[in-house]
Amino acid sequence: MIGKIAGRLEYRSTDHVLIDVRGVGYIVYVSDRVMAGLPANGEAVALYTDLLVREDNLQLFGFTTLIEKEWHRLLMSVQGIGAKASMAILGTIGAEGVSRAIALGDWSAIAKAKGVGPKTAQRVAIELKDKAPNVMAMTGAEPEADDVIETEAPAPVRRASPPKANPAQAEALSALGNLGYAPGDAAAAVAEAIGAEPDMDTAGLIRAALKLLAPKG
Repeated sequence: MIGKIAGRLEYRSTDHVLIDVRGVGYIVYVSDRVMAGLPANGEAVALYTDLLVREDNLQLFGFTTLIEKEWHRLLMSVQGIGAKASMAILGTIGAEGVSRAIALGDWSAIAKAKGVGPKTAQRVAIELKDKAPNVMAMTGAEPEADDVIETEAPAPVRRASPPKANPAQAEALSALGNLGYAPGDAAAAVAEAIGAEPDMDTAGLIRAALKLLAPKG
C-alpha cells in the first residue's frame, strides 16, 4: 500500500498529476480543490494517497490531509459512490464540508457534486452519520515534508477544558476546532447544547453545536 507520495511535481492534467519521486513518476488523481492548492510545476509536493486496486488497473488518489483521505475511504464504502463520485464530492464541498453535511444530515450539500443524485446523497448522509464524529476528531495535519517542503508551523490553538462529566464535550470541541471554529465560539455552542441535554452523545452534541454555530437568517 502506498500511503504517501513526496517528490517534485512534474506536470498536471485535468484530474491528475505526475509526481517524480527519485526518478520514478507516479500518476496521482486529485480533486479540483487539491489541484487548485498544488504548487507550480517543478516544485516540491507531498500528498497522502489511497491506492485503488482493480483487475486491470491500479490508481493512486491524492489528498492534502488525513481527514480528506479518510472521507474518501468512507465515501467509497457507500453503495453508488465510486472513486470518481467521491472525488467530485470532496472537490465540491471539501473535507470540512463533508464533515458538516454528514454530521447535520444535510444530504442536499452532498448532492451538489457532479454525478451524485439525491437518493445517493441521502444514502451517504444516513450510512456515514455515526462515523462523522470520529473523522472530525482526527488531526488535520498536513503531510510531513521535512526533506521536501517547508511550511510555517501553525500557532498552537488553545482549547477550552470542558467539564469531565461528559467525555463527549472534549470530543465535540476537538471536532469543531478541526473544522476551523474559534475555541471560544465552539466552547459556547457546546456548553449551550450540553446544558439543554447533559447526557448527549458525541455525534448528537456535534450536530447540536453546528446548528447553534450556523449563520442565522
